[in-house]
Amino acid sequence: MRYSLLDGQRDLFLLLARLLLMVLFVLSGWAKLTSFEATVGYMTSLGAPAPMLAAAIAVIMEFIVGILLVLGFYTRPLALIFALFVLGTALLGHQYWNMVDPDRAANMTQFLKNLSICGGLLALAVSGPGRFSLDRR
Repeated sequence: MRYSLLDGQRDLFLLLARLLLMVLFVLSGWAKLTSFEATVGYMTSLGAPAPMLAAAIAVIMEFIVGILLVLGFYTRPLALIFALFVLGTALLGHQYWNMVDPDRAANMTQFLKNLSICGGLLALAVSGPGRFSLDRR
């Protein structure tokens, strides 16, 4: 059996992973919540169906579910749901294949960033939150 230096720090790294994965979303969700009309306008500009509902879902997912994931509450199912949300926002909000540069390049980066975040969320769904979480109470 091999022992890695990281094995002893697994729970700390999982806490750090949850924090780093969610900081962007919690801050963005707060901005969407405090500027809700602008968020609805943005959803309208994207062509989102039911822009007010889409804005509310974005706030709930990014701010509320983001905080729950930081706290490690229902981590496995919420990480899976959040991965689907992030994939959906990539497909709806960053359609780089329909754009020309410089918008194409910027949105391709955002699209790929979302895919990377999905990977982290899927890993979190498989690993669980670790000891430093409400799930472990």
